[in-house]
Amino acid sequence: MKESLGPSALRLIDLALEEDAGRGDVTTRLTVAPDATGVGRVVAKAGAVISGLAVFEAVVQRVDGRIQVERRANDGDSVDRNAVILTAEGPLASLLVAERTALNFLQRLSGVATLTRRFVDALPAGSKAVIADTRKTTPGMRALEKLAVLHGGGRNHRADLAGGVLIKENHIAAAGSLVAAIARCREGAPHTLRVEVEVQGEDDLRRAIDAGADAVLLDNMDAERIRRCVAIAGGRVVLEASGGITLENVAVIAGTGVDVVSVGALTHSAPAADLSFLLEGA
Repeated sequence: MKESLGPSALRLIDLALEEDAGRGDVTTRLTVAPDATGVGRVVAKAGAVISGLAVFEAVVQRVDGRIQVERRANDGDSVDRNAVILTAEGPLASLLVAERTALNFLQRLSGVATLTRRFVDALPAGSKAVIADTRKTTPGMRALEKLAVLHGGGRNHRADLAGGVLIKENHIAAAGSLVAAIARCREGAPHTLRVEVEVQGEDDLRRAIDAGADAVLLDNMDAERIRRCVAIAGGRVVLEASGGITLENVAVIAGTGVDVVSVGALTHSAPAADLSFLLEGA
């Protein structure tokens, strides 16, 4: 059974279609016979990890419920250049109206999945670290982009501000101190929420552990400082490394012994996957 999209994703699709086709498609109206039908295929022009098939299908069927989509791949699949990802068959004018919006979603989400897989594959053998995303997502697309991270083999950080306690430097400044911020969160947060705090160095790490933090985010530290923090923590808290993580240094960072490596680039800097929609005979 094919997955269904939630109301927020459908609203996003409607907004995207209104943006692109809300005033009609003058070129298609002038060049395509009203009763013409056709078949199009989405083809990978470069290797990619696929994500967003349900969104593509929802877009084309939002335009015209008569369009039938046949998937040739699944979300999370790695595909090679020239692979056919799916075919779409139906009224030709409707296929052309839906083409760009549907492909935009599929390219964006597959790009996130592809970059995530590259980070996951870069982890050193035997590392316990996992690759996680952040809240640095495209406005309105967070749920879809976080699903794409999962399709790429990564993990999801909190989905929104209510999804967990993460005390950052501005919260510490507002509370008066790191210890005070942790104390307030431990007192007021539901027991189901883990309390995580961002620290800048070893002394703050010690204070965070002593104050009862469950997890500590090591912010923008180099590998040597992270190793010292891992030794200090001694497994008493979950350690997350974040800030400045790249494909070039992720193996070294993960090799320090941290539990989580969070990478904002998975969603804020992923290049679109190189996919094309081609009509049969084109």
